[in-house]
Amino acid sequence: MRRGSLLVALFLAALTLRPQLVGVGPLLPSVQDDLDVSHAVAGLLGTIPVLCMGLFAPPAPYLVARAGSRLAVAAAVLAVGAFGVARAVVPGAAGVVLLTVPVGIGMGLAGAMLPVAVKERFADRPGFATGVYTAGMTVGSAVGAAAAVPLAHLGNGWRTPLLVFGAGSVGLGAVWLLLTRAEPPHVRADVRPLRLPFRNPLAWRLVAAFFFMSSVFYGLNSWLPDAYVERGWSESSAGALLAVLNTLTIPVGFAVAWIADHRGQRRMWLAGAAFLQFAALVGVVTVPSAGWLWSVALGIAIGPLFPLTMTLPLDATTRPAEVASLAGMMLGVGYTLSATSPLILGAIRDATGGFTAVLWTLAGAAAALVLVDASFSPERLGPDRSSAEPPPQAAST
Repeated sequence: MRRGSLLVALFLAALTLRPQLVGVGPLLPSVQDDLDVSHAVAGLLGTIPVLCMGLFAPPAPYLVARAGSRLAVAAAVLAVGAFGVARAVVPGAAGVVLLTVPVGIGMGLAGAMLPVAVKERFADRPGFATGVYTAGMTVGSAVGAAAAVPLAHLGNGWRTPLLVFGAGSVGLGAVWLLLTRAEPPHVRADVRPLRLPFRNPLAWRLVAAFFFMSSVFYGLNSWLPDAYVERGWSESSAGALLAVLNTLTIPVGFAVAWIADHRGQRRMWLAGAAFLQFAALVGVVTVPSAGWLWSVALGIAIGPLFPLTMTLPLDATTRPAEVASLAGMMLGVGYTLSATSPLILGAIRDATGGFTAVLWTLAGAAAALVLVDASFSPERLGPDRSSAEPPPQAAST
């Protein structure tokens, strides 16, 4: 029973980490009109949280070591909620952008702390427990995308959904503390600095795979609804495209990740999903009227990409410390680089006056992902010990 409550706690904590990021995408046209800002400035609402996911993943284990994962996760989730509420009510564009920073910091810290919490509580079933909290993140993305516009229509415009998401995160942070209350208030974890394998060519290929994958995902979540609003769709319909996309990623991601462990090579599933994503993006540009079809195709393609990409460090290493080192570099550098996607795409929209160039840029990134994912043959994915830095003594990410 206690382990069941811990799994619920993991799911609910993870549920808070995406709505205030993904939910902003359908609201950007209203945000721009209300705050009178450019597409580039509005893109900061998508850029800042993703950047924080990269920058604040490395210090998260140190916070866990000092405060214990129970209190550290609670503090991060409560920060997401409290600053999210403040962002929803602060007047002016400057305040909204500035308060996005602590929201993003909370997301970045909590996202890196949850694997530590899994390691401490479910060392015997780490894969299953990881699947539970990643499912929470995916469900949070779908809920954020689906609920943003309806909540805006029910309340005071775009501020209402952000207020609801923030208040919900505060509540779920309290639930996390309640469900984990039987644990000691502080358990010191054996967490030491990572030595990232910057001289390992394989590590940089993993960074490239994660960068192109997440750049497309966050670019779509930021600008796909706005692109369709510009084409004459209502905000509700354009937001529903994103909701369909994110909802489909949940079952498809689970199914393909399970099948990939039993059938075929990893690169076959990765490259196949990446190619479908590329084809769907070309369809969005060339046949935009079939938006629902492309949304379904994108959801089917994107669903497997994240869990399969996250397994690559496991395929490429033999020891837990090496997994942590390789995954730490992939996530830290990959998230940091991909954080520029919404901002750059917004600047492209401002410079060109339309979303066609934006969508072609996303299609180009998707094409690059096909090439990178197709390179992960079993032989080339094998550890390159000669170019890797010595593994750390102990690490957690």
